[in-house]
Amino acid sequence: MVPLRVLTLIFTGPDRPAVLVLEPIEEVLDGMSRIVPVWIGANEAMQLGMAIEHAKLPRPMTHDLFIDAITNLDATVDHVLINRVEGQTFFARLFLRQEGRIIELDARPTDALSLAIREDAPFLIDEEVLAAASFPYLFQSEKEKEVELQEFHTFIDSLSPDDFNLQ
Repeated sequence: MVPLRVLTLIFTGPDRPAVLVLEPIEEVLDGMSRIVPVWIGANEAMQLGMAIEHAKLPRPMTHDLFIDAITNLDATVDHVLINRVEGQTFFARLFLRQEGRIIELDARPTDALSLAIREDAPFLIDEEVLAAASFPYLFQSEKEKEVELQEFHTFIDSLSPDDFNLQ
């Protein structure tokens, strides 16, 4: 099992699908990581966005109600496991801890992740699912960005009108 974090949530509009982009929490090798894009509906994106932003509404939403019920049953969200993928459809298990025992529930990944994020519980992905559903992701470290920016500034500072060979 590989721990995940939310890299970003791309929300394009109320009637359009969104993309939740998950990233393994692992050592990045040669500036390359992996991402797991999960296509979700607009309602699910809204719920996840609220969880990511830790937004609170005056009245409880469904996930808030579920957390309240779990808490009142002396349980906590232990973790979430994305354990299967079929095509573009992901499957997850929600693990609750109650008085030393683990309760395992089948859940939609978006619901399970909304709960885990609200409760700061870890979420993981099965290694086989990660291999099947992830894509390489290249990025620059802050130091690489600074070096590139400095090289660009040096180039700009060295320019003269003669370099443009305007005729």
